[in-house]
Amino acid sequence: MTSFTIDALLRGYRAGTFTPPQIIDEAQARIAAGQRRNVWITLLTREQILPYLQALEGRSPEDLPLYGVPFAIKDNIDLAGVPTTAGCPEFAYVPAQSATVVQKLIDAGAIPIGKTNLDQFATGLVGTRSPYGACENSFDPQFISGGSSSGSAVSVATGLASFSLGTDTAGSGRVPAGFNNIVGLKPSCGLLSTKGVVPACRSLDCVSIFALTAEDARRVLDVAQGVDADDAYSREVEPAALPAVPRHGVPRADQLEFFGDAEYQRLFAEACQRVRDMGGTLVEIDFAPLFETARLLYEGPWVAERYAAIASFLRDHAAALHPVTAAITLAGDKPTAVDAFRAQYRLKELQRRAAGIWHEVDVLMVPTSGTIYRIAELLADPIARNSNLGRYTNFVNLLDLSAIAVPAGFRADGLPFGVTFIAPAGCDRALAELGSRFHHAATTSLGVSNEPVPAGIPRSYRAPPGYVPVAVCGAHLSGLPLNHQLTERGAFLLRATRTAPAYRFFALPDGPPKRPGLIRVAQGGASIDVEVWAVPQKHVGSFVAGIPSPLGIGRIELEDGSLCPGFLCEAWAIDGAQDITALGSWRKFVQSALSAGQASAQ
Repeated sequence: MTSFTIDALLRGYRAGTFTPPQIIDEAQARIAAGQRRNVWITLLTREQILPYLQALEGRSPEDLPLYGVPFAIKDNIDLAGVPTTAGCPEFAYVPAQSATVVQKLIDAGAIPIGKTNLDQFATGLVGTRSPYGACENSFDPQFISGGSSSGSAVSVATGLASFSLGTDTAGSGRVPAGFNNIVGLKPSCGLLSTKGVVPACRSLDCVSIFALTAEDARRVLDVAQGVDADDAYSREVEPAALPAVPRHGVPRADQLEFFGDAEYQRLFAEACQRVRDMGGTLVEIDFAPLFETARLLYEGPWVAERYAAIASFLRDHAAALHPVTAAITLAGDKPTAVDAFRAQYRLKELQRRAAGIWHEVDVLMVPTSGTIYRIAELLADPIARNSNLGRYTNFVNLLDLSAIAVPAGFRADGLPFGVTFIAPAGCDRALAELGSRFHHAATTSLGVSNEPVPAGIPRSYRAPPGYVPVAVCGAHLSGLPLNHQLTERGAFLLRATRTAPAYRFFALPDGPPKRPGLIRVAQGGASIDVEVWAVPQKHVGSFVAGIPSPLGIGRIELEDGSLCPGFLCEAWAIDGAQDITALGSWRKFVQSALSAGQASAQ
């Protein structure tokens, strides 16, 4: 079976192994042959997909970053010419235009294949509140899939789509990821446009991304993000970095709650140990302000936003609502303006208290959910058990944070468990990198398949729009003394790789810190270790201005044959320099120098 990871599809297209029409054929065949699980509300026909395929003619993965990649769309997000129901048939309308985020993906070569089931009006974390049927867990149909982006998550976990779009107000882009062994990226608020999205709580809503890997989620993010002048909540989000070895904040032992699920408790303890094994540190944090913030979302006046979003529809169609959705939404007409202001004042106080956490840690790690329920269990107590599922998710958007949910193992009964990494706004790509490292260490398979987790960041990964790739080979490498000159500018690591075998490498006779000189030669060259960093375009000038002679930026040929801006040295400067080409790595030179007692070598 063809792998539906984005990297695998793009490699296959480049090699001529298959074509986009053949991949769409396979996707539709998988849908027809698979268990229904109440994943879809509307499936596109071949005739509806044909224009998207025709738009790819004469194009290639070299100029379209999502060329021929099939994706699914939560049915509260508009796709032109296809009904948007928000999980309520009486509400349905046919949009003339696609949501901004959907159009960006289509313009990048992605192919929509259908609209997915959801908790009605995106109200719930369970996946059962839909007239189209409860969406079943991809591992065991007796269990909930998580919501509200239920069908979007299951479509990816079961290999029907390479990625999907969800929405996330209280955790709907994370909880289903944890229940289905996939990645769920909840971007910073405003980073992805919500124009063309049926609002739940408009001031908090985010479009989220489900994918099989964190690398795939980041690829989609890079295409989908950007300020939208037609969305009042869209904004410029300054990229932020995380340390190479971040401090992980976890709830105090007395604040961890697994609702009697000993297996989830065991798996979270194992995840904590895994972070330690990866070199990270754990710091117990008082989560009280976060949990109080979480309660504001449904116990405070923000429920009035849900009512406001569909108030005109409710006047004539209140009976069309799912009973639980109605109970929650109709309560939104009760809070007063006084209630709203009081809650805003309290939120500001909690935001100030929560901000202090970032002086102690760099990232938070929590269970994506404290437990999972059978569908029958959930239906027996739908509101209280839904609240349990939001314990570790509801506070994130109210505190303007970014997050990524990643797989973290399996219960003894085979059901997946996940953890979520949370950081301040702007850390989206840094979280994806951290999530990728953890994912590779934590599990061995993607979704419900036996397909192995790919090793490392795909070599074909490119810098996103607004960024310039820069290859570094010396003190700017991760963890070395000048790396801060990159991270302080919001740069992030794209990949570790090597040059083509056409370079000589020298330790220049100056410092500290000592610096390397990379010089291209016609013969006698070797491959040298480099890292490729994505530097925000607006900061490239200040970064280059700080590079001292005899170093400069030129074009470096990488081992895959591509050319990348990077550090090169003027040839005259190697007189008296130490030739370290045989080591092939500045890190190895630093280590050997330290072993010899030359502490200034870094």
